[in-house]
Amino acid sequence: MSNTKFAVLSLTEAAAERARQLIADAGRPIAGIKVGIKNGGCAGMTYTLDLADEVAAGDEIVEDQGVKILIAPKDLMFLLGTKLDFETTKFASTFSFSNPNQISACGCGESVAITPATERV
Repeated sequence: MSNTKFAVLSLTEAAAERARQLIADAGRPIAGIKVGIKNGGCAGMTYTLDLADEVAAGDEIVEDQGVKILIAPKDLMFLLGTKLDFETTKFASTFSFSNPNQISACGCGESVAITPATERV
């Protein structure tokens, strides 16, 4: 029998390094990185990523590689199993989401369609 806990959301080393840097450079106390989703875009939803000054009531708290990640209860089922990465190319540096619940994305990559994890059981 395994005691391994399912990762709600995890970070690659590059994402953890960038998140730690953003927190250190914020110039104020940071409770963690707030990851979520919101309605919008041509595919229906967009990912959100912000520095959080405090933990909101009900937030799921995930700690990975020295980074505290906060997820609002309404977003949790859309983000289960997601891996957050940070990629640098010749033209841009950005966080990217690898989400097993994502069913499609628009051509520009800014908007996605996500099915809540419970609907696919």
